[in-house]
Amino acid sequence: MAAKPRQAKLTLGPVLFHWAPGRWRDFYLRIADEAPVESVCVGEVVCSKRAPFFEPVLGAVIERLEAAGKEVVHSTLALIMNEREMDTVRALAAGTDLFVEANDIAAVSLLSGRRHAVGPYVNVYNEDTLAFLARHGATRISLPGELPARSIAALAGAGGPELEVQVFGRLPLAISGRCFHARSRGLNKDGCQYVCAEDPDGMEVETLDGDPFLAVNGTQTLSYTWCNLAGELAELRQMGVHRFRLSPQDTDMVAVARIFRDLLDGRRQPREARESLAGLAGGTPFSNGFYYGVEGVAFREPVGPVS
Repeated sequence: MAAKPRQAKLTLGPVLFHWAPGRWRDFYLRIADEAPVESVCVGEVVCSKRAPFFEPVLGAVIERLEAAGKEVVHSTLALIMNEREMDTVRALAAGTDLFVEANDIAAVSLLSGRRHAVGPYVNVYNEDTLAFLARHGATRISLPGELPARSIAALAGAGGPELEVQVFGRLPLAISGRCFHARSRGLNKDGCQYVCAEDPDGMEVETLDGDPFLAVNGTQTLSYTWCNLAGELAELRQMGVHRFRLSPQDTDMVAVARIFRDLLDGRRQPREARESLAGLAGGTPFSNGFYYGVEGVAFREPVGPVS
């Protein structure tokens, strides 16, 4: 008897942007009630100064998500700058009943010996790194967005931790100790006045020719385009990847999750899915260039297996 195909699962990544606490709470409550995703990441990844805004509602959000049967993943900071931030990561690591996603190698060290996930901010580019993380307790690894298909296939073929690939949303490219958002307003990081809240989907950055190129989110640099691998899901599953990440954007993420769930369950075709996603993108272009080993900003029609 043929083996039953492994179930494909969706993960909603953490909100990367500085949304108002009420909006942040309502977003996750709706995800809990309506979105067909198996796992949901919560926590501040970009700037620790934002965390106090949503901490008062975090407990209610987690309770609602768990009541809805979602797996809650606690994401750590991607860049730890001081002892206070290190203490925050230590506190998460000390919660033995929590499933934590490490986004910094220090968090990986603190979680060593217990089940945990590794986020896309840790550079996992080869089989040796994959095996090292697995030996230290990583059971799920969300791969960096810049990996081409051939590298994903090689890692999937190596066995070990469950692999996850981001298939929707702006890709994280870099994070810095400086706050670009504050500098754009003539402010410094310590006196930033939380201006990043003015751009709930990131602040667009243009080239000298006036073409949109990147997006800035506080200390974080993201792609301007939205990654869209709707047309590559089937190939990724053939490689052995069965978990797919949606990164929240300033759009209807419940609708996005339903589109990808329909794709995975065979109720929708890739071209139809891309058309529906384009309607939700509000004119922001899509990209899949990294997957094909070309410039990340490019978008290519799926052409079958990538050698």
